[in-house]
Amino acid sequence: MYYSSHLKALRRMLFGSTFQVFSYDWKRSYFRFHDPHTDLAYALVTDKGGAAAVQMAVQVNIIKYLLFVRNQEENVQLQSLCEISQKDQEKALSAALADILWTAGEYQKATVCLVTSDTYFTPSKDFELDHFTESVQLFDFFEKDTTQQFLYDHIHCMKWEGSHGVILFLYSLLFSRTFERLQKDLDFTTTHLLQCRLGNFICRQALLNIILTGRASPHVFNGSQRLDSEGNMQKVLHGVSSRSDVGYLHWSKEEVEHYRLLQVGSMLKTPKLPIWLCNINGSYSVLFSTNRLLLSDWKMEHLFDLYFYNGHPSKKRTVHLTIVSKKTLNAYLLRKFPSVEMAIRTKWEGAAINWNGTVPFF
Repeated sequence: MYYSSHLKALRRMLFGSTFQVFSYDWKRSYFRFHDPHTDLAYALVTDKGGAAAVQMAVQVNIIKYLLFVRNQEENVQLQSLCEISQKDQEKALSAALADILWTAGEYQKATVCLVTSDTYFTPSKDFELDHFTESVQLFDFFEKDTTQQFLYDHIHCMKWEGSHGVILFLYSLLFSRTFERLQKDLDFTTTHLLQCRLGNFICRQALLNIILTGRASPHVFNGSQRLDSEGNMQKVLHGVSSRSDVGYLHWSKEEVEHYRLLQVGSMLKTPKLPIWLCNINGSYSVLFSTNRLLLSDWKMEHLFDLYFYNGHPSKKRTVHLTIVSKKTLNAYLLRKFPSVEMAIRTKWEGAAINWNGTVPFF
């Protein structure tokens, strides 16, 4: 059970205000897979708007489970992702969500939020009701396995139409992290986790970093940076403090044209496992390798395969890319390459990329 004070803290952490509520696109978003036993059986169908970033950040953890947790082989085949059943999908989703929440809770406690038929607080005049959040109940767990089993037993609450599944996951994430820890994670540049843009709420970097690393770091560089301000006071910017299992890549043509491309640090560029959430021109996608050793043995990085999925409804197959790592490409010519390639080159500078028959896009 929770109270109006918890709801106020939740709203302020998400929106910066107790009067904001989620848009229609957010409320209709949930976790749904493509059909089992198909080329995209492992992949989530993404929604429009800001929820797509959350779905793709969860997607990297689903791939992590399917490739490297349930399988212990060094190099598995992409086909293993295509052969999964509906039960396998539900196991992967519950495992991914449990892992994210348990990491956010610093391996001590995870909280799962579900909607019930009861109302758990008395409304007041200082915040807007949404006829959903007031019926959320909190379930606390002190072991990762019990968290995962509970999520699996109630996975329909996250993956059915009308379930508010993405919002429930966000609530679970914030309560697992705790508001006290979140305040310590953030800095003066970021006071809340969602930003209103063009009438919709989009995810700030801090929210994505909780899902990827367990901490709400507002920035993607390594460690912390100190800024001198007026009166010689120093302000501290919080970046990523350690390597996590999954990583992050960023490329924006607009930022490059204005000479302000966000520079991602090595902690996120080189995660423990070869899976990255990608922000490419403001759209989110996933890049991954099936070779567990890709990032731990430099010899593997001379010639290797990567797989790309962007959640776009028109894409029916995973894109297969072959990478030749070398630094021989002319910087002027690089501007003419697709943005997907440019994102890859933020990690492998100057690499040659073969699309293996797929027509290159964006």
